[in-house]
Amino acid sequence: MAKDFTKRDENYSQWYNELVVKADLAENSAVRGCMVIKPYGYAIWEKMQQALDKMFKDTGHVNAYFPLFIPKSFFSKEASHVEGFAKECAVVTHYRLKTDPDGKGVVVDPEAKLEEELIVRPTSETIIWDTYRGWIQSYRDLPLLINQWANVVRWEMRTRLFLRTAEFLWQEGHTAHETREEAFAEARKMLDVYADFAENYMAMPVLKGVKSPNERFAGAEETFCIEALMQDGKALQAGTSHFLGQNFAKAFEVQFLNRENKLEYVWATSWGVSTRLMGALIMCHSDDNGLVLPPKLAPYQVVIVPIYKNPEQLEQISSKANQIRESLLKIGISVKYDNRDNFTPGWKFNEYEFKGFPIRIAIGPRDLENQTVEIARRDTLEKFILTMDGLELKIKDLLDDIQKNLYRRALTFREENTFTVDTWEDFCERIEKGGFVLAHWDGTTETEEKIKEATKATIRLIPINPQVEAGRCIYSGKPSSYRVVFAKAY
Repeated sequence: MAKDFTKRDENYSQWYNELVVKADLAENSAVRGCMVIKPYGYAIWEKMQQALDKMFKDTGHVNAYFPLFIPKSFFSKEASHVEGFAKECAVVTHYRLKTDPDGKGVVVDPEAKLEEELIVRPTSETIIWDTYRGWIQSYRDLPLLINQWANVVRWEMRTRLFLRTAEFLWQEGHTAHETREEAFAEARKMLDVYADFAENYMAMPVLKGVKSPNERFAGAEETFCIEALMQDGKALQAGTSHFLGQNFAKAFEVQFLNRENKLEYVWATSWGVSTRLMGALIMCHSDDNGLVLPPKLAPYQVVIVPIYKNPEQLEQISSKANQIRESLLKIGISVKYDNRDNFTPGWKFNEYEFKGFPIRIAIGPRDLENQTVEIARRDTLEKFILTMDGLELKIKDLLDDIQKNLYRRALTFREENTFTVDTWEDFCERIEKGGFVLAHWDGTTETEEKIKEATKATIRLIPINPQVEAGRCIYSGKPSSYRVVFAKAY
């Protein structure tokens, strides 16, 4: 399957696009800018959903669902929010079609114009806070800890599968709190949940920090983020958690009687990750042979391929293969046994290597005689022999090692591509080569914009607890007390 497959060092962007399509993860749809997530790709997303959903519920959150359509007037209630999303909104103006009088299809019925236009959800703060007004009257109703799994629409002009599409899948948490301190702690806690998921499930090391005011979510007082470094040296924002203060509560008049029996506006957070995580997963680990998946997110962690010459051999191998499969399933390892007779073992080997199956087990007649199997690891491409005795525990240990190895490998890459610079010349030279660049910044939006204009690099994050270090801004030369993280980004 890997024939005619672009290498990363030839054209990284093309390598990514080809990999997404050839590994059967997704494809472009008939609707410009939208994607079809294929079964194999959706199976990976489901694994992500399941892990995150449990993490949310373990921290006290519950799921709900809110409308896809938002009255346009809601957006005007929070000024910075509407300004941040106005250019990306899809708007519904009519509710009916009718037959074209000329008999050439259908047209919009001009008599079916909506009294108020509806925005197709780009994010749900406005509709949710309008709803919360009816749910919250007293401090006894708080905290309100709600998440929803949904789709959103942001009308992007330049799209790329998983990374940036006009419609995408995500989860969005929206919580209401009694105090500023409680809401702020919630935003920080969810950032830690995202970092935990990225590192322990995706095997993707991330930096945690705060966005600059210029990069902050529209309507937030503070935006926390996790940032990962992809193999081409570009950063990818993998998740955000926002402390919204009382902005949306005031915009939608969400007040509660506090413990002193006085009316007060509630404090809020919102936080989310999307199918962009699929793009991060692909770019963080995959190689010139195709997809590489961490075992915790692989739809199948193990595939068993029989090698045989006749039906009798296949029957004998299948008996043993199914025993192995059952023993692995009993300890929670997902397994596929591929006994299709219309593909050769070699073709199957290539397919599962390209699709990133963490472990491949091959069994032939000689293996039955010797009570052994051949193992192939996708992360290192190593092949070796294991005895069948206690095989399921050996496989379990191997999967654990693959998960850890992928994280170690990605962390080493990040460390080797993180640089400290002190001059504008060094910054320009370094940022062009890629990686995270730690540099002093004077704290002004004006300087941040000029750096972006000159180099296309942005401040990916400000460390949460930055190491105090007197220095001078690389661009303006003004005093600075700590370094921030710059990079070019997706």
